[in-house]
Amino acid sequence: MDLPVVFDSDDDEMVSHKLEQMRSILEEAILETRSMTLENRPRLPRIPLSKRNRAVVRALNPMLVTYLEAIRDICETDSVLFGAAVAACRIIGAKLPMAGRATKQSSEIPAWRKRIEDRIAKERHLSAD
Repeated sequence: MDLPVVFDSDDDEMVSHKLEQMRSILEEAILETRSMTLENRPRLPRIPLSKRNRAVVRALNPMLVTYLEAIRDICETDSVLFGAAVAACRIIGAKLPMAGRATKQSSEIPAWRKRIEDRIAKERHLSAD
């Protein structure tokens, strides 16, 4: 979703409409992530620091107060903050992997390890000749 957050407009109605869109995206993301297990959470992408991205975070911060005030434990805090991060990614337009596909199977060998093992095998083969 593309929401220009660094507003250059004097149109208060447009600004309030954009903020309301952001609030609904935040609400939706928090509701989604509250019921999600840690293993099924998507891996969040790195977001570049730009004026626009900082403005998104600055606009979301005051909206979080209402959610954070009602929290009773650290697990709820974690899920609300993760939901806010997901909302920021959606507003910015960053691609998120689908939920449930966040982790690789533990039996899968990481690519970096495979490359190192292949290089070692190649060197052993060359030194044996």
